[in-house]
Amino acid sequence: MNEPYAENRNGASPHERAVLVALCSESEADQRLAELAALTTTAGAEVVGHLVQPRRRAHPATYLGRGKVEELHALTLQLGADLLIVDDEITPVQFRNLGDSLDARVLDRSELILDIFAQRARSLEGKVQVELAQLSYLLPRLIGHGKEMSQIAGTGGGGAGAGRAGPSGVRGAGETKLELDRRRLRHRVVVLRRRLEKVRQRRGRERAARKRGRLATVALVGYTNAGKSTLLNALAGSDVATTDRLFETVDPTIRRADIGDGLEVLISDTVGFIERLPHHLIAAFRATLEEVAEADLLVHVVDASNPDPLQQMAAVREVLEELEAHEKPAILALNKCDLVQDEGVLPRLAREDELAVRISALRGTGLDALREAIAGRISAGLIAVTLHIPYDKMEVLGLSHAHGRVLSSRYEADKVVAEVEVEREVYGQLRDYIVAET
Repeated sequence: MNEPYAENRNGASPHERAVLVALCSESEADQRLAELAALTTTAGAEVVGHLVQPRRRAHPATYLGRGKVEELHALTLQLGADLLIVDDEITPVQFRNLGDSLDARVLDRSELILDIFAQRARSLEGKVQVELAQLSYLLPRLIGHGKEMSQIAGTGGGGAGAGRAGPSGVRGAGETKLELDRRRLRHRVVVLRRRLEKVRQRRGRERAARKRGRLATVALVGYTNAGKSTLLNALAGSDVATTDRLFETVDPTIRRADIGDGLEVLISDTVGFIERLPHHLIAAFRATLEEVAEADLLVHVVDASNPDPLQQMAAVREVLEELEAHEKPAILALNKCDLVQDEGVLPRLAREDELAVRISALRGTGLDALREAIAGRISAGLIAVTLHIPYDKMEVLGLSHAHGRVLSSRYEADKVVAEVEVEREVYGQLRDYIVAET
């Protein structure tokens, strides 16, 4: 991808040895570090050590306390680490001070996730969205991402004087470069936002066309690596790539699926969520995530075998609230049930939703029950009626197809007898042809 960010891209690279750092209690440490380690490995680096400080608030200048910074410096030297990954989004000041204190590059959690998305994006749309998220993250951090961007002639480096005029009142070459970088990136952001607006408009037209076709839309949502793509393949008979990696799906996928009794739906699979998903990423992917907001039904896929599925569910619901999709009709799909060892986990998770279905997308178990649940939720807003339609009023049958589903039809001498389910909004237009309600 040929974009300005590529010049400053400092994501994790193969052969780099990373030390992970987190501010959390000892009880939280294992889970926090396990997820950060998975992200680091997904990005391509090797995890060689970690350091945890049970501190309520980050130090405003160095993130860790000063004593811990010294301990961290010694640890990176001992392990031969050349990369530090912080399990939070840190400020430009913290970024710069940590980098100055260590013989290692510094990445924070947000930049690490953005780097993974950059590796995963395949479509032009996905690449544009990722680049916009990267630039939105990078702009306020230009100084921290390279001393060459903040040097001022005569000062010998960045620091407190960065961004000011030199002693003679003439701006230094480094400051001019920083301003040029900012102007260039701001212009690029404007260009990308215009492109995404066109994407948003195109997706809106596609959704309108699908609604005219009256196929209900079902969006799979869930924490990253919960098994959404595997479930899409199982329900739709598709071949979307699946691997046991975080954020395997970045580009959205929509497939048609038959869920039984002649009912077809469109199922969409989009980016997985994660705790503390970078805001820049949500904003950049909003055009894609509108597929979730506009869906008729959500299927919340949960990895029931995860050590803390309730926390992952809470993270998903937080993103859904930001998308204003948290009040949509939803089904809870408890996936990977075959891997759950604690018998009390599944009943506990099922209490989170009145409609929870236990499944294994990989093994195909529980899928019939899930199809029935989807059909039931979609049909909940439909009225079942029997129609007698004269042959000169066949548009009535077309109306039933457009605003519901035709369960059966029988052609007799003077009429068509049809069993249909239709939306309440068109019930009045069919009244003259209804002979029974079921």
